[in-house]
Amino acid sequence: MERTTISDTLRKIVAAIEQRGSVNVTRLTVMKKWFEVPSHLSSFAIFIANHASRRKTKTTKQAGELIREARTLLADVDVFAPSIPRKAATRLYVSLHAFQNEHRNIPWGTARIIRDHSLFLIECGLHIYIGHRDTPTEGYRLAASYCENYDLRYGTGLHGPSRRRIEEIIDFIDRVEAREKLSV
Repeated sequence: MERTTISDTLRKIVAAIEQRGSVNVTRLTVMKKWFEVPSHLSSFAIFIANHASRRKTKTTKQAGELIREARTLLADVDVFAPSIPRKAATRLYVSLHAFQNEHRNIPWGTARIIRDHSLFLIECGLHIYIGHRDTPTEGYRLAASYCENYDLRYGTGLHGPSRRRIEEIIDFIDRVEAREKLSV
């Protein structure tokens, strides 16, 4: 019996999106198993932060400066074996968190207001990388935040642009695993 890989399971999610138009974001929980390898989680966190820093979006002047700072920090980083000076990563993380630290009371608690999704992804990636939340669950949450999309027909979930983002993750996972096989 052939073993199903995480990449195979993610490909099935992409196929389900193509067939049904939308699937629940919780389907990405399969990634938690892959994130149990600590090097996978830190590599993935920097991979997502790097991707987010390169997205072309309209931003404010201050947000643009933070994105440029992230691009500079992540410019020559090997996402497969990231080595970023902890002090610089922590300083940028603190700046990113402070930039979007507005909260609003809602009926069931308090919600943080995120105005720039790319900055949020960079912040989360750095947060995992510097070790504040280095658990498989945090890796899943980062993947979900990266892939999730809003569509009037389906609401929030995995659909439309989610396919391309999941395919980027599949490619990343395949490259990580290929490198691991070469080093054995």
